[in-house]
Amino acid sequence: MIDVGSNSVRLVVFDRAARTPAYFFNEKASCGLGAKIAETGLLDPAGVEQALATLRRFVALADRMHVSALDAVATAAVREARDGAAFVALVERETGLRLRVIDGDEEARLSALGVLLGLPDAEGVAVDMGGASMEMAQIARGAVGRRITLALGPQRLSGLAGAGLRKRIDAEIARGMAVVSGEGLPLYLVGGSWRAFTKIHMARARHPLRVIHAYRIAADEAAAFAEWVAGQTPEALKAASDISGGRAATAPLAAAVLARVIAAHRPSAVVSSAFGLREGVYFERLPRDLRLRDPLIEAARALEATQARFPGFGEELAAFVAPVTATWDAAERRLAHAACLLNDVNWRAHPDYRPVSCFETVTRANLAGLDHPGRVFIGFALLNRYGGGKRSADVAEALALLASGPRERAKALGLALRLGAMLSASAPGALSDARLTILDGALDLTLGADLADLGGGVVEKRLKALASALGLAPRLSS
Repeated sequence: MIDVGSNSVRLVVFDRAARTPAYFFNEKASCGLGAKIAETGLLDPAGVEQALATLRRFVALADRMHVSALDAVATAAVREARDGAAFVALVERETGLRLRVIDGDEEARLSALGVLLGLPDAEGVAVDMGGASMEMAQIARGAVGRRITLALGPQRLSGLAGAGLRKRIDAEIARGMAVVSGEGLPLYLVGGSWRAFTKIHMARARHPLRVIHAYRIAADEAAAFAEWVAGQTPEALKAASDISGGRAATAPLAAAVLARVIAAHRPSAVVSSAFGLREGVYFERLPRDLRLRDPLIEAARALEATQARFPGFGEELAAFVAPVTATWDAAERRLAHAACLLNDVNWRAHPDYRPVSCFETVTRANLAGLDHPGRVFIGFALLNRYGGGKRSADVAEALALLASGPRERAKALGLALRLGAMLSASAPGALSDARLTILDGALDLTLGADLADLGGGVVEKRLKALASALGLAPRLSS
């Protein structure tokens, strides 16, 4: 897919049709098509030349990669510029590419769909800030509701300051609130301007996971921080984080808008989404049955299928450990299911680094449908599945995101995975004759006749460790 935006032009090639997109290729060029639109109503001439050169490259790259379908979308700058239609014709003439110019309503819908791809249970308001516009859409129960586009991109606000800036922002926000509102619910932030804001906050907060997706900030904290960013110079913001110079230049304006949005909508929190319009276009292309699947479980299954020694064993392991997780809430049972599927995907790592490698795989992977504590929960379970051992400083810092109760349960889950994987060598079918039972203060492991020869001291040791973590007495029977 090619996304021709007001700031940048990007080519994204997805690996295949999957519930969580895998990025086969991703390249962006900052062209600034909409840089002068507020002053002239026209596309920036230098931006047009740069965009054309970029699109020629992207079309050639897509051809060399044998991309099966190339969807090209243009947003606010092209649809609003007086010479936008001429640019579309020029692009087709020069590159053969047909740009689909979408209106603001469609842009808001697709961006919100992208949020739902990555956070299927999201309920609140999706807010997508581009260079020349800001889209807002209500999302709930997996669907996109009312939506609107506002003239609130940094390119629209350039040159304004003080009371004039606040007046312009508040007037647009008031227009948006007549259509979209979500008091007491999260705001889901989409787009490069918000990603830059999130990166600055992460750096200032020394957050241990540098993962944009599902990063959550309480509303009061986000409002205060937005006011702080709005008062900083681009140079100071760039020095304080790893954002680009271009993003640093627009970050104060974007933060000023966010502060006023929070004040007007009074959300419970702001949550960053790594997925937006491009992923919304991708999501809509998927078959309906695939769209309805759990993105975390589907991604874990895909990793198991390509990286585990015995694909399919994860489901057997999940059935084996079910008595351990039976009293957990649905959210943690879901995390446990994903951990079972991922239990063997790092088997090729060096044994001395395997526990930490497992932790890092989950906490840094491109996984949807998963917040930061959830990443740490699965990672800590897998670390213990391989014996725990010495932890890196990164692991120790990340564990601070997990409360003591979930941390204890994640450790117990890891010990249960360790027992099941060791007992069967992760070979499919072996666990079908093994059963864990919790009864009368004891954890009982029953081995059927076909597994009698697999018992012994190592099994007893693993069973004892798991029972101790659960506060139970171990018992092995056959």
